[in-house]
Amino acid sequence: MGKLGEFGQGVRERWQDWREDGAGSWFVRTLLILVILYLLGAALVGFFWSSEPDHFTVRESVALTAEGRPMLIGVATTSTLIRVSETLLDKPGGFLSNDVMPPGLWLDNMPNWEYGVLIQVRDMSKAMREAFSRSQSQSTEDNSLARAESRFNFDNKSWALPASESEYRNGIESLHNYLFRLSDDDQHNAQFFARADNLRYWLSTVETRLGSLSQRLSASVGQRRLNTDLAGDVAARKSTSTPREMQVKTPWLEIDDVFYEARGSTWALLHFLRAVEVDFADILERKHALVSLQQIIRELEGAQAPMYSPMILNGGGFGMLANHSLVMASYISRANAAIIDLRELLSQG
Repeated sequence: MGKLGEFGQGVRERWQDWREDGAGSWFVRTLLILVILYLLGAALVGFFWSSEPDHFTVRESVALTAEGRPMLIGVATTSTLIRVSETLLDKPGGFLSNDVMPPGLWLDNMPNWEYGVLIQVRDMSKAMREAFSRSQSQSTEDNSLARAESRFNFDNKSWALPASESEYRNGIESLHNYLFRLSDDDQHNAQFFARADNLRYWLSTVETRLGSLSQRLSASVGQRRLNTDLAGDVAARKSTSTPREMQVKTPWLEIDDVFYEARGSTWALLHFLRAVEVDFADILERKHALVSLQQIIRELEGAQAPMYSPMILNGGGFGMLANHSLVMASYISRANAAIIDLRELLSQG
């Protein structure tokens, strides 16, 4: 027998002695207890991390981010964008969408909530870069806002080299730079133009986002829909042909994903609209559109009502069980209809 065989024989003999002494069963029991304790701890931490962040006021966001600077036009919207972005990263558990270890790896409701918030952050940063900060289409864009938009559009699933969090924090730093220059009377290279056409530009994006969410939420029960892609234009054409009638249904395993994405999206949008109510107050008053904006906020507040069910129910529209997706779709559809009316008011002289 060679040296390797002798070594293997010795290991087997020691293992047999260890088991006969009862140490093996003690080790297995201890390991089992540790695994159970870890799973219970991870479940409790995951439950805590899955709690949605509280709402905040525009006054709170200005106080935390503007650091006592004058309340000039644009400060409320910029401060709120910063606060929403920071909440995305600093809430309990931090940013979970790119977690590769438990318990974050097991959670899916909060990552979908984060994605909904992130989409609204991206849309607002794009509107600030392309519309709010520019006096006309041929004016120069603000460099800080350009950097912020590019950082917020980074992949939300990247956990290293670089991590999503580091890119988003760079975007927040760029927003802070813009806010510093915006609220400094001695610096005139940063502006925020509260005009009706700028507000309509952002609201048009919000309208399409809410319309998509409403359709996806409504498809939780499945329905047959007529194809209206080319309705209203006899000369319209599209790339490939599609059936005149289609069966649309959200897969069962994705129903809660869509619901929590809608929760996150409406959470962020609610704060942005409250900030817009401050910065665009004169425009909204002049257009007699302030009450329309307030009604949109009221509908989105309804979409943020506390969840008392431990799971997202998917009962039929008139069935015995509730359908949380349809309730959410109802609030979002009414808010979207009010946004369409608001854009129409803003377009009038």
